[in-house]
Amino acid sequence: MTSGGGLRERKKARTRAAIQQHALRLFRERGYAATTVEQVAEAAEVSPSTVFRYFAGKDDLAVLDDHHSLAAVIPRLVAEQPAELGPLAALRAALRTAFAGLDPHDRAARTARDLALLQVPELWAANAAMVGRALDALGELVARRTGRDPADPAVRALIGAVAGVSVRALLDAANTPGTDPVEAVDRALGLLESGLAL
Repeated sequence: MTSGGGLRERKKARTRAAIQQHALRLFRERGYAATTVEQVAEAAEVSPSTVFRYFAGKDDLAVLDDHHSLAAVIPRLVAEQPAELGPLAALRAALRTAFAGLDPHDRAARTARDLALLQVPELWAANAAMVGRALDALGELVARRTGRDPADPAVRALIGAVAGVSVRALLDAANTPGTDPVEAVDRALGLLESGLAL
């Protein structure tokens, strides 16, 4: 009975993720306003009623809190990094490990999620609170690793710098065909880690 329930839940999670993945692709290709729930359903090869079974409406398709999130694994991966690594090096290593652990489909879906978030203004607006929570969570990780308070200006500046160079790298990758966004972010964080001596 438990395995059946587990299988059913996994199938539901896969269906939900597939619907949202098609929605994100259409939002990027056609624009958020021009994309309908019916178009999302057609792309995902499900009925509109199936879309509404998982999402109350189009606005809910834009909320990415659970869509290919790494929030559950990053704290553990940061904590597993050697103590001698500074906070930025530990975070960078954790991100590399997290992405290396994804199968190609999940990695591509996560990348598409990140690019859509930055390229579709309505997605950014719908997820501003999630972005804020992610920055706070990263601040907590850095604070824990350095023994500082999360509100320490140095902690907040580091997280702001990480967010800034990551966003810039993702935007550049989105506009440069053939660029791996994950590698672009890692390179940008490496430059930040080196001190960006220009």
